[in-house]
Amino acid sequence: MDELRALEQQAVDRAKRGDFGLDARSVNEQITRLAPSNQGAWTRLARCCLELGQLDDATAALDTALQLNPQNTIARNLHIEVSKRRAGPAAALAAPRKRASSGARVGSSSAAAVSAPRRVTKAKAGSVALGGIGRAEFTALGHLPPQAAAESLTPRLEPLLMALNDRPFAARVVEARNRAGHGGVRMFRRGSIVPGSQGHIHVFQQGGRWEPQMNLGMFSAAQWRRDALSAGIGFNLAPGGEDEKADAGRERAFRYFEAFQQLLATTWRQHLTDWLRTSGGFIQLGEQPPATDVLPNDAVATLIDADTGAAHAWIFCGRWLFMDRGEDVGMLTEAPRLLRWIEQTFTDLLPLWGSIYREAYRS
Repeated sequence: MDELRALEQQAVDRAKRGDFGLDARSVNEQITRLAPSNQGAWTRLARCCLELGQLDDATAALDTALQLNPQNTIARNLHIEVSKRRAGPAAALAAPRKRASSGARVGSSSAAAVSAPRRVTKAKAGSVALGGIGRAEFTALGHLPPQAAAESLTPRLEPLLMALNDRPFAARVVEARNRAGHGGVRMFRRGSIVPGSQGHIHVFQQGGRWEPQMNLGMFSAAQWRRDALSAGIGFNLAPGGEDEKADAGRERAFRYFEAFQQLLATTWRQHLTDWLRTSGGFIQLGEQPPATDVLPNDAVATLIDADTGAAHAWIFCGRWLFMDRGEDVGMLTEAPRLLRWIEQTFTDLLPLWGSIYREAYRS
């Protein structure tokens, strides 16, 4: 115990002097070995690793500190700083300007939660680097409050959205919305990543709050003990809060969902069943995890159920990538592959999405 107290005093003294070099790292490492539950030592160790440019070690130390105390403000702030260091110039290029907005929309970015070095490519529309999604991103999502998580991850996710805007399916989404009398020239807008519940953020096409959504969702293990990314069609049937147009908007969302059910009950039932089977798709209802144990035919039958919309505020049908599934990790962490996966998912589902759009306006 005398050794531990001496090491702790030495570590604190070094921190007060702003000394976070190799010797300070060594001291704090010794403390963590002697007292693994000492969150202060883990936090100081992370600071040392950060200053030494050892970002992977910093992330690992911060993960431990936050597991010991999720309310550790210093560790949370250091997590954001690690993200900034990893993002480098790309964060400054990708970050949108802060602007006034309504509801839970995000209009600014403070940092990018970027994981260990992985393959990077360039977006066609500019020089912003595209990166995949790895452990560090999901860790930030799980530990940060929803709004802070959305801001932190915007520089990582937004370049993917801007690249998707250049894909053929995106132009067809915009065209369909324009024909229905809705404005917009791009499928995804900057600053449109929306915080959800703890450990969850998502994004949908411009104007999609009360429409059938081309939806991307990111979920940390804090949600269902699995880090996951989803892409597919979603319906937000929840009340809209203080939005003066919320009642009419929600009614419109239910109209779209009813059109979806009618299509599934007739021409689209077998098509969607086959797609779920061949593409590894799942449905998700409300706050429940994706229904990975439900067979495709039963999943579609559940969506057709007349009571589904009233019983759940959120209805989703699409594909999922899981960080605990080996074949999915490469897809998530390598930007070109992730971009192709999202594009393929939305391209596959676009005919159904378009049919929902047209059917609702005929009714």
